[in-house]
Amino acid sequence: AILLNVFYSSVFDTPREKMLKRENSQLNQQFEILNEKIGRLETVLEDIEKRDDNIYRTIFNADPIPHSVRDAGFGGVNRYENLEGYDNSDKIIETARRLDELTKAVYVQSKSYDEVIEMAKNRELQLSSLPAIQPIANKDLTRTASGWGFRIHPIYKIRKFHHGMDFTAPTGTEVYATADGTIELVERSRRGYGNKVVIDHGFGYKTLYAHLEEFNDLWKGKKVKRGDVIAYVGSTGLSTAPHLHYEVHLNGKKINPINYYFEDLTAEEYDRMIVLSMRPGQSYD
Repeated sequence: AILLNVFYSSVFDTPREKMLKRENSQLNQQFEILNEKIGRLETVLEDIEKRDDNIYRTIFNADPIPHSVRDAGFGGVNRYENLEGYDNSDKIIETARRLDELTKAVYVQSKSYDEVIEMAKNRELQLSSLPAIQPIANKDLTRTASGWGFRIHPIYKIRKFHHGMDFTAPTGTEVYATADGTIELVERSRRGYGNKVVIDHGFGYKTLYAHLEEFNDLWKGKKVKRGDVIAYVGSTGLSTAPHLHYEVHLNGKKINPINYYFEDLTAEEYDRMIVLSMRPGQSYD
């Protein structure tokens, strides 16, 4: 009987062995299904990574995520030591490794999207902080008086570089902030630029508005939006007639304001303004 039992057990599976084999087969099938799903997720993530590097980050002039960051492995001790010693350890460890790599890749991509979102917010802020309109109403361009470059000074009668643009307008004409920013200076003076306002727009940009008659409820530190009325045209300081002297500064350097009216002018109007601003003659200050 004992020999028969040994023979039977060596040839035929016991009920417990049958159950274990069935469970093992089911586990293998589940591992196959899981690995197929992981493979599909890896493909989707790879496509997302390509779009991130080649489209989204390119839009904001950002460098792609280095391969050394995306493909970095896990250092240190054996992460899968507790999965060793089983019949299907190789399959279990391989699946666990792929899941870990996928999790890390998703984390890296998530951080990248956080950066892209932040860059988008900064770009929106930067655009609103960029001088982009004329400082007074001048749709027909008739108020464009004197532009950037050498001009005859109206008082000293010498050839002098004019670091801005002059707009003729009656005393009391509204003067607009040309971009979002913070009031840096509100100054009254009978000399030089006369009554003037300086706005700090951030990102290295500042604008100056000079020879003003009066300010419109301004103080240092006040926040203003593009298009807000900040002051009124006058002829204070070293000036020969009512007008606005307007300057744009970038990183401490005065630059030609004519390149910063793109929200106000069509291409044809812009070309006409260039011609008007380059007319020879004297400036108003």
